Amino acid sequence: MKHLLSLFFLGFLCHFPASAQRPYTVVRQPGQDGVHTCRIPGLATTPKGTLLAIYDARYESSRDLQGRMAIGLSRSTDRGKTWEPMRTVLDMGRWGGLPAKYNGVSDACILVDSASGKIYVAGLWMHGLLDDEGKWIEGLTEDSTRWQHQWVGRGSQPGTSPYRTCQFLLAESSDDGRTWSAPRNITASVKRPEWWLFAPAPGRGIVTRDGILVFPTQGRDSAGIPFSGIMYSTDRGRTWHASAPAASQTTECAVAELGDGRLMLNMRNNRRTGRVVCTTADLGESWQVHPTSEKALVEPVCMASLHRHVYTEKGTARSVLLFCNPASATERRNMTLRVSRDDGTSWSRGILLDSTLSFGYSCITSLDQHTIGVLYESGGSRIVFQTIGLDELLRAE
Repeated sequence: MKHLLSLFFLGFLCHFPASAQRPYTVVRQPGQDGVHTCRIPGLATTPKGTLLAIYDARYESSRDLQGRMAIGLSRSTDRGKTWEPMRTVLDMGRWGGLPAKYNGVSDACILVDSASGKIYVAGLWMHGLLDDEGKWIEGLTEDSTRWQHQWVGRGSQPGTSPYRTCQFLLAESSDDGRTWSAPRNITASVKRPEWWLFAPAPGRGIVTRDGILVFPTQGRDSAGIPFSGIMYSTDRGRTWHASAPAASQTTECAVAELGDGRLMLNMRNNRRTGRVVCTTADLGESWQVHPTSEKALVEPVCMASLHRHVYTEKGTARSVLLFCNPASATERRNMTLRVSRDDGTSWSRGILLDSTLSFGYSCITSLDQHTIGVLYESGGSRIVFQTIGLDELLRAE
């Protein structure tokens, strides 16, 4: 009984933390289900109103690839009040003669196609290890004691083989996220062989008004320079195509459709200024720099989320763009949700969701016409969920 009371008290404290501006629900916390740390959240709402939260399940440490990690998913059927136990969506396990710690999967992105009923989760799989120069170790064995931790983008190399470059995986669900297909490797069909890396950008993808499926992506070009872009399908997910890079020295990005049908890509900026913003009218064959690029949205070099919310006001269909990130130029703190009524030309001061210092990643979804949901990384390496009323958000302009 004492143990149960302690768990209840801990849950109460997590739900109403003293350091946050608003109450939240904890979706994942360190040590849960035998997972050291969950990171990199994505969030989507299914046609049935189910919330699907995805994340890296990093079993042994909080660090990035390489390591034992898979893509986990938690469902909520009560608008985020409670969350079901973790399901595994993408897990390569033992592959190529090496155990799971040499076959990590990371950086998931979720896309819900309401027309077909399918849900897609993309992830990045790395097989093997890198040496001190960021090159794949040849002839690695299971009992090898060599371990080099480098971010995958610096080590992934030209080519399409899993022994040379990181792999782009897709899993599908047709039953509201309850069960998932085996991983489908689409690397050879979407990655240009000369690129060092082609990967999903974590968060969520979209479906355009014309029914085109779009994932945000990131990579490194033939010179190893990071870039952002998109991957799209015009045949409901049967085949996929990579766009041209939208900008260089950018990485994690988020995509939204504008009122005129153009796609906006909002990108993490390695140059340490504001967010880079570009638009395209031809599915990324060409890109135009948006007037607000590197001027309107401050960032501490971090992932951020972008989402179009559609609603009806006095019988008229309307929409707004929503943007969430740590609103600081120096630290990953002050998680803030902003709104734009003019397709990103101007932004509100927004609502402060959480002031704590954290990893700072986030993802936005619409629960209904009147309610926004945000899944984000809060202090203490927790992934948490908040709801915000549209009326409150619009009043905060």
